[in-house]
Amino acid sequence: MAEFNLKATIREYKGRSASNTARRHGRIPGVFYVANEKNIPIEVGTLDLRPLVYTAETHIVNLELSDGTNEKCILREVQFDPVTDHIMHVDFMGLVMSEKMVFEIPVVLEGTAAGVRAGGVLHQLLHKLDVDCLPTDLPEHISIDVSALHSGDTFTVGQITLANGVILNDPEQAVVVIGHARAEEVEAPEAEELSEDEIEPEVIGRGKSDEE
Repeated sequence: MAEFNLKATIREYKGRSASNTARRHGRIPGVFYVANEKNIPIEVGTLDLRPLVYTAETHIVNLELSDGTNEKCILREVQFDPVTDHIMHVDFMGLVMSEKMVFEIPVVLEGTAAGVRAGGVLHQLLHKLDVDCLPTDLPEHISIDVSALHSGDTFTVGQITLANGVILNDPEQAVVVIGHARAEEVEAPEAEELSEDEIEPEVIGRGKSDEE
């Protein structure tokens, strides 16, 4: 498991107005916490944070605080603006390296499914899995080779093997499904041309007589 170094400033301000000011200056407010121990308000640089947020990997974060201390943690939650999709707030949860905990691990698909090569469609139903393990055994991601999957095949959680750690999701839950290729549209046969003798005359109703 690779570590990600991130510098954080312990912030003194509180409130929405001060937080918005920080964001305008390229700083994202957040919190570092350890369950039942401490809760430290922090802020981090937007540009420094992006590689940690926009990735398909899980990292242990080495958080370098402005008071000179270092904390091992993971990025637990990211809040985005519902309109602009900008990062608004981040939560970092401290780790006890000798204690197991549950992590969300991204699922990465490798290869091209045989069913897709035949015209089928791949559906990834799970993008993250809950894994109970030590922080030292934390995988960056879980790889699944889909090359051998044919149309109609399903790859379930129970088919995944981890060297260390336990996957907590239902073993019967589907991770990947290969849909069947769409049936080719059959063109309707063109109507045969009929001879004049075969064409039935159009029946025209009688109109009223001139006298009527």
